[in-house]
Amino acid sequence: MTTGKINVSVENIFPLIKKFLYSDHEIFLRELVSNGTDATLKLKHLISIGEAKVEYGNPVIEVKVDKEGKKIHIIDQGLGMTADEVEKYINQVAFSGAEEFLDKYKDSAKDSGIIGHFGLGFYSAFMVAEKVEIITKSYKDEPAAHWTCDGSPEFTLEPADKTSRGTEIILHIAEDSLEFLDDSKISGLLNKYNKFMPIPIKFGTRTETLPKPEDAPEDYVNETIEVDNIINNPNPAWTKQPSELSDEDYKNFYRELYPMQFEEPLFNIHLNVDYPFNLTGILYFPKLGNDMQIQKDKIQLYQNQVYVTDNVEGIVPEFLTMLKGVIDSPDIPLNVSRSGLQADGAVKKISNYITRKVADKLKSLFNENRADFEAKWNDIKIVLEYGMLSEDKFYEKAGAFVLYPTVDDKYFTLDELKEKLKENQTDKDGKLVVLYAGNKDAQHSYIEAAKEKGYEVLLLDSPIISHLIQKIENDNKDLTFVRVDSDHIDNLIKKDENTISKLSEEEKATLKTSLEAYIPKAYSVQLEAMDSQAAPFIITQPEFMRRMKEMSQTGGGGMFGMGNMPEMYNLVVNTNSDLASSILNTEDKTHQEHLVKQALDLAKLSQNLLKGEALTAFVKRSFEMIK
Repeated sequence: MTTGKINVSVENIFPLIKKFLYSDHEIFLRELVSNGTDATLKLKHLISIGEAKVEYGNPVIEVKVDKEGKKIHIIDQGLGMTADEVEKYINQVAFSGAEEFLDKYKDSAKDSGIIGHFGLGFYSAFMVAEKVEIITKSYKDEPAAHWTCDGSPEFTLEPADKTSRGTEIILHIAEDSLEFLDDSKISGLLNKYNKFMPIPIKFGTRTETLPKPEDAPEDYVNETIEVDNIINNPNPAWTKQPSELSDEDYKNFYRELYPMQFEEPLFNIHLNVDYPFNLTGILYFPKLGNDMQIQKDKIQLYQNQVYVTDNVEGIVPEFLTMLKGVIDSPDIPLNVSRSGLQADGAVKKISNYITRKVADKLKSLFNENRADFEAKWNDIKIVLEYGMLSEDKFYEKAGAFVLYPTVDDKYFTLDELKEKLKENQTDKDGKLVVLYAGNKDAQHSYIEAAKEKGYEVLLLDSPIISHLIQKIENDNKDLTFVRVDSDHIDNLIKKDENTISKLSEEEKATLKTSLEAYIPKAYSVQLEAMDSQAAPFIITQPEFMRRMKEMSQTGGGGMFGMGNMPEMYNLVVNTNSDLASSILNTEDKTHQEHLVKQALDLAKLSQNLLKGEALTAFVKRSFEMIK
């Protein structure tokens, strides 16, 4: 028997590993199962190149829980280790067997799927175990070895009587970690971290009913057998080529990823690149609507089919974190515990690639079936609009597929919209004026008034639209966006004829003075000659102030927060209306005030601005008028 000290640089390495290396103690199972996977894949590679003269067979990794003995066993049928290799790889902390293997076989092993990088994964066992045993036999014709360590730098290494190839890790669970002896706990961890490992993982057995034979008698009772309970899918959809998968395959994989999600995804994007980095994955567009607060962290990051994290910030552009799916890359730089990303230039390249791939897919979907793309627009627009705001590379490509719907459910690209507006929607400076509504119901009267004049009105109702139109205007100097209820559209659209006011300049000045005496300071009076049948009082908001206020509210002081903006409105008075003449000609100041306040309240009511005490007073006053 050999005894000795593990070669570490500090005496208390195990407490440090337990306390600092891994942020979550449950990681131990992921690491040990990953080590077993590595050992199995290494053997497969050596057999494939003729260096190992053994049968590969159908290896599995088995996890067993011994509640009475307070032990967990992780057993693989991989290449195993000799006593010398145990000395080399286990007793020298951070000497990575995977790294040495990849370096030795770097040309032929590039695509072998070997996971390990740091050589520290094994020691995660000491986060939950007071003692760890390794019983291992190499694929080479050498004796088996038995290594034992109680968490101190002391170890023992002696021959073992194991006859089958592979390695068994035995964890003697510490008193503060007995929760890991619960079957459901282990099953949950395997499902979380090892659900798509490339080698089958066995955890217990399950009962399977045999099919009834065709010639079975009426009283035949179906036989049942115990079979291995394989908890993972070694060949998930993202590891296959898109040509191998049907639409139903993609949907089935989505259900496998999100078993509690009952709504089907709208479409998927299959990522597959091997230069200048390796990356595969499948992203799904769920139905999103206008919900900016939708739960993120639904994209799972894997490295060689080993789950790493669902925090993909940096890898995936922020606007795509609202999507769901999987990304797998051996080239993503992880920190030493494989639980987070390290800052690296490759990360930005991967992010840029994903952005480009998504944009190309959206353009393809738009070109292949525009009607279907239009039908899904309201469910995906928030992602695309946010992408245009936050990612310049996405914005550059977005013109080919981003849509601008009208209140009548017609859809235009920006270029198509410009062509449409040339017909009759330009202002006095020759700019194209894009009229839009943010709420069809609240702005119904304004929409109808604009449509009566033959104007096209868009429906742009996402919570970030003010930011987006600001960016579009900056990049399209021939274009200006105006909400249909802002500064009255007759001031903005160039007309061949101006409606003549019935009132003289002196009368208009007197009317304006009378109005200003009775309306709140937040309102600016504007007199305008309109058709006599048009509404006598219209409330609008200055486009610039309204937009800035919207932008200040988006994100509640977060990304776009700009503080509180004051309320400002225009009271547009039709000088050709009978009401304007009545106000002007009423000598009884009490009656004049009554007319102005009643008309102003009606205009407020149409804009949903009349609330609380003011609304109660208006209703009471209206009933008095009816009497």
